[in-house]
Amino acid sequence: MKGEALVWKAMTYFYLVRTFGAVPIIHNNSATISEGNYNGIFKATIPNVYDYIIITLEKAIEWLPEKNNPGRIDLYTAYGLLSKVYLTKSGYGMSGSRNQADLDKAAEYSLKVINESGRSLLPVYSDVFRLKNNYSEESLLAWHWVVSNQWTSQNSLQSDLGIQGIDEYGATWGGYNGPSVDLQDAFGENALSLTRNNVDARRKATMMMYGDVYDYFWVDKGGLDYTEFAVTSMEYQSAVGTNSVKHIVGNDNDHVVGIGHSMGRMATSLSTHLLRLSDVYLIYAEAALGNNSSTSDARALKAYNDVRGRSVQGYEPKSSITWNDIWKERRLELACEGDRWYDYVRWHYYEPAQAIAEIKGQRRNQYLGLRSLYESTVLDNAVTYYDTARASPNVTDSHFQLPFPDTDLTMNPNLLEDPVEFDLSSIEY
Repeated sequence: MKGEALVWKAMTYFYLVRTFGAVPIIHNNSATISEGNYNGIFKATIPNVYDYIIITLEKAIEWLPEKNNPGRIDLYTAYGLLSKVYLTKSGYGMSGSRNQADLDKAAEYSLKVINESGRSLLPVYSDVFRLKNNYSEESLLAWHWVVSNQWTSQNSLQSDLGIQGIDEYGATWGGYNGPSVDLQDAFGENALSLTRNNVDARRKATMMMYGDVYDYFWVDKGGLDYTEFAVTSMEYQSAVGTNSVKHIVGNDNDHVVGIGHSMGRMATSLSTHLLRLSDVYLIYAEAALGNNSSTSDARALKAYNDVRGRSVQGYEPKSSITWNDIWKERRLELACEGDRWYDYVRWHYYEPAQAIAEIKGQRRNQYLGLRSLYESTVLDNAVTYYDTARASPNVTDSHFQLPFPDTDLTMNPNLLEDPVEFDLSSIEY
């Protein structure tokens, strides 16, 4: 239990440092409260915070079992998270390249997961996100939810992302949202076409588009036909030609089939995966590549090819990979799982101009007239087109770090001051 708690503490600080930058390190809550100085604490430096995360995970590794019950944190969860921390840390304070020692650590710990954990990728990508696989061996760290009378015990993402009417509870409002046009481009898809290429199975498992049919949603009705559901039976809502698939369960029967009991209003038991095995595979490939322009390292190639080969129809394994290959693969593999922004944060650490330029170049606007296209099945370019009138995303260096909430700043004005070095030698477990 102590080892598991430390992994969660490390994960918390990992989110904090990537979101806010320098933050206070509170090692012992009870001591801080008893001392009464919690409103006078200064921020620690970003390197301090990363070192604290590493120390915490190293101690967790000492206490964690090699194997644990399904859904519980084990030794390889900590190794996997540690590899991701080192990969992220490798770029901080650097310019144009990354710290090789950190990259070596990222490679070392990710390879331990790949070679020693006994875990393997699920054969079918979409299965990762089904209720029956909440505790699959591909999931190294996840939020596991339950439907209960206790609010916040449940996963409520279906309400935010699901199309109106996808379940029986009348509390889904995601029809007007959807994955970006730029992500469709990355998958080689085009919402202005009525036919799908279906080369990469991850696209359909990530975003619903015209023509898609899902056998794992609405099982009791013979499957969910997106066109019939979103176009024919209602006024088409999405402004980008897609709706979300990940984090969606379907109707109540789908929930029963998946986990044995009903969902509730704004409540499912679908797990939210925070660290997956495929992520660790790609971490290894990137760490092994390091600061080189390309690599033919056999283990890096296998890791990359295993991830891409699972989902891409007719895939021919690569004999050499570049940073751009891995960067795009991370986007497709982990799309809509809450990780992409943090990839940009770590890229911005050492190549800020490039990270900003890519975001500014993305197609993040809407289509106009999609409803007309999908109802008539005839494309009229004067009616249905991508909206270029809106400005591209306005991104600057300041956007890669959120400000502290006003309440925190009011309670502790020291948070407005420059960070101070934290004495990590004082840390004891």
